[in-house]
Amino acid sequence: MVPVALRRKHGIEAGTQVEFQEDRFGRIVLQPLSEQYIDRVMGSLADGPDLLANWEREHRQEDEGHR
Repeated sequence: MVPVALRRKHGIEAGTQVEFQEDRFGRIVLQPLSEQYIDRVMGSLADGPDLLANWEREHRQEDEGHR
């Protein structure tokens, strides 16, 4: 059970989905999958490569190689 103080601080309510992760030190981290978290993750990817465009390009190249 998550302590009340942590639930309030991080907006964990009944029905909030969580993800269990392992950090680089082997500790288990419980990450609430809230809108704020998803927005933060999406924002961190905004300046990165266009993964869909990369995948499409690779897919086309593989398709052309099989002809």
